Amino acid sequence: MQSGATKPTAGFGPDFLKFWAGQTISNLGSSFTAFALPLLVYKLTGSALDLAITTATTFLPYALFGLFIGALVDRSERRRMMIFTDMGRAFVTASIPIIAALGLLSVGWIYLTSFLISVLTIFFNAGEFSAVPSLVGPEQFVSANGRIQASYSAAGIAGPILAGVLVAIAPLSAVLYVDATSFLVSGLSLWLIRVSFGGGQTEGSTLLAEVGVGLRYMLHNPVLRDLCIMVALFNLVGSTIGSQLVYFAKQHLGANDSQWAFFAAAGGVGVIILSLLAGPLRQRLPFSKVALGALSAYSLLNIGFAFTTSYWPALLLWSAMSGLGVLFNINVISLFQAMVPGEMMGRIMSVATTLVWSAIPVGSFIGGYFIEATGNITLVFAIIGVASLLIAVGFAFSSLGHAEDYLPAAAQARQDQAQPLLVEEAAAEAEQVFGKR
Repeated sequence: MQSGATKPTAGFGPDFLKFWAGQTISNLGSSFTAFALPLLVYKLTGSALDLAITTATTFLPYALFGLFIGALVDRSERRRMMIFTDMGRAFVTASIPIIAALGLLSVGWIYLTSFLISVLTIFFNAGEFSAVPSLVGPEQFVSANGRIQASYSAAGIAGPILAGVLVAIAPLSAVLYVDATSFLVSGLSLWLIRVSFGGGQTEGSTLLAEVGVGLRYMLHNPVLRDLCIMVALFNLVGSTIGSQLVYFAKQHLGANDSQWAFFAAAGGVGVIILSLLAGPLRQRLPFSKVALGALSAYSLLNIGFAFTTSYWPALLLWSAMSGLGVLFNINVISLFQAMVPGEMMGRIMSVATTLVWSAIPVGSFIGGYFIEATGNITLVFAIIGVASLLIAVGFAFSSLGHAEDYLPAAAQARQDQAQPLLVEEAAAEAEQVFGKR
């Protein structure tokens, strides 16, 4: 393993192909877990509250450590760090089916492993931002990210369907062996790469000082501040939808395990369709109309989704909702990239991510509690839809209603040029902003 070479290869060289293959396989494995883990919790407990706590433990590390992990990663040799985190994720994920085979699996162990995997994933993702610029030249960024996101989207659709087939011949918990193995494949692909992803430098300032710079910049920019507040509020009320999706499918729609697999995959189909439409829409309409319009449409569909009792109409609605979530997030990322100086992007995104994701554990727990207490998931989902719509309409009267007024002409030009790249990159980000793994 050589780490001295740092110059990106012109075109798509062998190092990029290794990275692309490894991360595609890893994403496929993660989609197996996204199908199996909530279903496993449901089968163990049948409890909406336990599903909510599982989501909360997954996102709690972002609130506790998100502000600092990015800066810590910059002080490490990123590729080596990513290999070690992959090994850790493989071990922790594999512990679930191993303990289940011994007859000792409890929901408490799933809480713990969800927390640990999330911590390791924060480290890995922070290092991953530097991978593509280290592996290809600037002229290849758009094409490289396009190929990566296309394979990620395909894996997100295929994974739940393949997992649904697997559970017909193997215990549900055994599905997680696929994800554990995929982390090992990812680590091996990174070990085989010859170039460094950078890092290892010791900054002159402290971690706390770096976080403070990003936080001050965020709070003094009215658009970025209002955007973070709006997304945090949306996550507070809306995170219950993702965390209770398997409960809704099983309890409300009467879906079997195979139908749940198709339901989980349907969101990926919506993501692909709306991602393809995001560029043309954004070229014709301003941020406020596309982003707030997508959020309003998502909320209205959410209300209809709550009252839907038939499987196939609900599946179509969920697919559309997932796509609208991605459409919203594409525009959020576009706005951030247009308004934030490049040298501050890491810190600003770290601060923003921590602020908006910190609401997810709280919102998931509250939503799960009320579903458990009332036994009426339709009522809770409908209230969430109405609250989300009020948030979208209310913030139309804030700086977000005319966000373009805060963009200098040069930034607006950069934003327009960035659209193809943003469309390809943002699908994965949308899952995170809207509270899905």
